[in-house]
Amino acid sequence: MARGNHWCAAIHLKEDNARFLLLIFFLLIYMLLGAVMFSRIEFDKELEERAEYNETYHTFLANNQGIDKEKLDELLAKHALASSKGLLSTKRPRWDFTGAFYFVGTVVSTIGFGMTSPSTVLGKAMLIIYGLPGCSACILFFNIFLERLITFLALIMKKWHERRIRRQRDQNGLKLPNNARRPSEQSEDDLENWKPSVYWVLLYLTIGATAIASCASAVYSHVEGWGFYDSFYFCFVAFSTIGFGDLVPSQMSEYETQILYRLGNFCFLCAGVCCIYSFYNVISIVIKQFLNWCLKKLDCKCCHRRKPRPRRNAITPGHLQRQINSAGSRAKSTEQNGKTASPKPNNVEVTEFDSETDGTGRRMSGEMISMKDFLQSNKVSLAVMQKQLYETRRNLGGGAVPSPLGQGVGSLAMLNNKLQETEGRE
Repeated sequence: MARGNHWCAAIHLKEDNARFLLLIFFLLIYMLLGAVMFSRIEFDKELEERAEYNETYHTFLANNQGIDKEKLDELLAKHALASSKGLLSTKRPRWDFTGAFYFVGTVVSTIGFGMTSPSTVLGKAMLIIYGLPGCSACILFFNIFLERLITFLALIMKKWHERRIRRQRDQNGLKLPNNARRPSEQSEDDLENWKPSVYWVLLYLTIGATAIASCASAVYSHVEGWGFYDSFYFCFVAFSTIGFGDLVPSQMSEYETQILYRLGNFCFLCAGVCCIYSFYNVISIVIKQFLNWCLKKLDCKCCHRRKPRPRRNAITPGHLQRQINSAGSRAKSTEQNGKTASPKPNNVEVTEFDSETDGTGRRMSGEMISMKDFLQSNKVSLAVMQKQLYETRRNLGGGAVPSPLGQGVGSLAMLNNKLQETEGRE
């Protein structure tokens, strides 16, 4: 496929930019499909509930013709507002100390159920001031928790991997001597020597999140009187920090073992939010791999990384190299004709290429430059020498120096150093 036929070649997109635009495209398609799906599922139910409410409302007015309709509408509006703010007698106070602590927990965790919100101007202003550092600190807590969790899983999986290798060697009769190093000690003794697969970590996080949500759903079903499915739905909404507010626990005025239940509810929310946050970050790695696969299938050659061009020989500049090549070709032609080679122009001495050259007279980037050659050369500039040394350091260091903006930020950058499939960019 020609280079000009690629859609990204015309606007000179890099790999990261092409991946970003592809992600936007998939998100738009995903949202459109979601809108169609939920519209077909929920729209009929909305019409049914609306018709049922209107029928109940008009039936009440027909049976009670002496009631003023405007006053009834005003009363219903006030009752709905009081119910949403928890002012009914069956609800507990929302702005006592425990209610306020529950409120700030939903603020800093960005859950935001919506059943409690400040009503005064001062309270709204203080919420803005209080929420900025609080939400930032909570996101930092989630990132540190993610790092600790991935490190713990990597340690467990590394021990299991080491144990499996030792068992296989024992079964094959290849026991190590007493002074031999363990498999985990064959390189640096840290967790970066062996990295777990992102898919195994995703599986373990799925099991953990499901276990926490199931335990919490069983408690909510027993205490709140919800169905297990509704309780599990609430756990997903709350743990994902979506927080619709249609189902909110710990809102009744009285509970059996009230203190224990509120403490358990707080622990469930903290553990669930941390686990789902880690789960989402690992899923983002899988989505990024899918985008890389899509770019590869699209055959966007302009999005691929270019291989570094070999540098010119720092000891033999380009114009002298061309003279050497031309002189060598003339020497070969005269030898084939049985003539004696004429003197080289400009007194350029032709030397044979050793095994460390690339066959074109250029010195390979990994070759050491002797001090004698460096001092004898009068055509070497400092800039060319610096480029040669920089390329040598890059190749000896294991490849090109990565861009600091290409490694991701936040939790994504941390996962790039912890998981196996994120070591290299495709």
